[in-house]
Amino acid sequence: MLPPQTDGKQLAEFSPAYIRAAWSGTGSVEDGSKALGFSRAKGYDLIRRGEFPCRVLRVGRTARVVTASLLRVLESGEPEYNGGGSGTLSPR
Repeated sequence: MLPPQTDGKQLAEFSPAYIRAAWSGTGSVEDGSKALGFSRAKGYDLIRRGEFPCRVLRVGRTARVVTASLLRVLESGEPEYNGGGSGTLSPR
């Protein structure tokens, strides 16, 4: 389970309803980490280990959190790990 959020501002700013209304298809690792209740540094550490709780797209040195995956994790409370090692994109 994910840690409960206790800060009232954090709840409003990173609620599923707000994320649906304000975010596009992806969000920053910093914002995704805040929505899940941990720091930016912890978010990047989890991405490096392939354990960030939701899908992350990596293009070069940039990482973006997939909004739909983040919403599923926030609503279910269950992680949706990347499961693919480094999480890099590869051509088909």
